[in-house]
Amino acid sequence: MVVLTLIWGYAWVVAKVGLAYSGPFDFAALRVLVGVLTLGIWLVATGRLARPVLLTDAVLIGLVQTAAFLILNTWALVDSGPGKTSILVFTMPFWVLLFARPGLGERLEGIQWWAVGLAFAGLLLVLEPWRLQITLLSKLLAVLASICWAAGVILAKRLQRREQVDVLGFTFWQMLIGLVPMVLVAWAVPARSVEWTLPFVLALLFSGVVATGFGWLMWLYVLHRLPAGTTSLASLAIPVVAALAAAIQLGERLRPAELGGMLVISVALALVSWDAGRRKRTPDAAMGQE
Repeated sequence: MVVLTLIWGYAWVVAKVGLAYSGPFDFAALRVLVGVLTLGIWLVATGRLARPVLLTDAVLIGLVQTAAFLILNTWALVDSGPGKTSILVFTMPFWVLLFARPGLGERLEGIQWWAVGLAFAGLLLVLEPWRLQITLLSKLLAVLASICWAAGVILAKRLQRREQVDVLGFTFWQMLIGLVPMVLVAWAVPARSVEWTLPFVLALLFSGVVATGFGWLMWLYVLHRLPAGTTSLASLAIPVVAALAAAIQLGERLRPAELGGMLVISVALALVSWDAGRRKRTPDAAMGQE
């Protein structure tokens, strides 16, 4: 879990580096392509690659949680730092709580209300809507990415209530399906040509093979061996790693309002994670990132 946290945290900085040599849609599509190939090779090598099932669900989740999430997420990084972008994307659990009422019939209870209230207060501080600036668009894109991630989680939870799902196999197929519109967007939207430099290739391999491919394998391994509270609280360190790495390597600096908002959101995330660990002991694969 420690290694995975470091990988997924540093992946935000690596993606930012990769964007210096390509457009966001090209990088997002190439990253998923490499990740799909990595998972596909693993499934073939272990004899677990099966024909796609639950195709409608795979299409919906692939469009929302892979295509829309990664397109918006990578686009947000163009004009914003990895630290700010990561904390905004990690507001996903609060959107899940809000969507759970219409999507799953679950109501907010007790401390969840306080967590959601804190999260939106922190979100307001990070967005700073009172400041007219170019990075506001990037921040909004990050929030939209978080909402898409949350929508994918709700769809996955509804599926898991109906069917027994091989999470790794289903992840492979929904990512492969989600890759199709990503390639179409990258082809249709005019952008700079990809510069196949050594830093870009290394960034692509890290993002695709390590963070996306093996990251999901590590996540599934951890989920079966640690309680929900441990995995949830440990995942809070991912945006912290991203912010520290961005400050050290890229010189990202946060304004006081942004830093305060990130701290408030972190407290709210800790409350949600603590509450989730208190309510159940079984981790949820759908809450992983790609």
